[in-house]
Amino acid sequence: MTVDPVEMTVTILGSGTCVPSLRRSSCSMLMKINENLLLFDSGAGTMRRLLEAGFEIFDVSYIFYSHFHPDHTGELVPFLFSNKYPDGNRRKIPLTLVAGRGFAEFYDNLKNVYGSWMELAPGFLNIVELDNTARDIERFGDFQVESLPVDHNDESIAFKITGSGGKSVVYSGDTDFSDNLVTLSNAADLLICESALPDELKAKGHLTPSLAGEIATRANVRNLVLTHFYPECDRVDIEKQCRKTYDGPLRLAEDLMTLKI
Repeated sequence: MTVDPVEMTVTILGSGTCVPSLRRSSCSMLMKINENLLLFDSGAGTMRRLLEAGFEIFDVSYIFYSHFHPDHTGELVPFLFSNKYPDGNRRKIPLTLVAGRGFAEFYDNLKNVYGSWMELAPGFLNIVELDNTARDIERFGDFQVESLPVDHNDESIAFKITGSGGKSVVYSGDTDFSDNLVTLSNAADLLICESALPDELKAKGHLTPSLAGEIATRANVRNLVLTHFYPECDRVDIEKQCRKTYDGPLRLAEDLMTLKI
């Protein structure tokens, strides 16, 4: 039986961190699978970059959150609020928010602050919580989402998205070195991996270029993109550091970089 080809593209919307930057918005990645638009994290600058990439907020049908830090969730409330305008009827497809356990409480706490300003029309907002202690697999239309906990926050999870044609993309979120990320990334077509600081400035809860490369090598991924760069990364040779442990296809993320899978 033949499988219909699946169009999968990835656009880096934000390759930076919490540090304000004209070059790098905070963390966000957009994936297009056929007609589905999947957003991964929504730090500051996400909605502007989304427009620059040629899409509107109303086109997004899923938002996946790797964890709840502000540089990954900062535009959740503005995103929901913006769906009310210009007339509140522009959204034609439901929006599903997917994250680790505790996200429903996180959302409710935000709603206690902003009230109805972040509510969508009835039936247009769904929340799905994934297990942040073990492997979880969910099916959404013509793609599958697999997640495993990673070493950052209690709620932190990494995602593996597999299209119906079998191609897969892994989004690490923030993490320290993680055997779970190696497992999740096994033979992935693309690993989008955080590499927050240079090797010599390793910080707890984050990866460096050589550690990200080691994960990619152990997982035998086909392509690696490093992202989530603090300004210190722009002052050293990140690619050279990654090449200590990884010799496959490698890209350093820039905002609005687009990759076909």
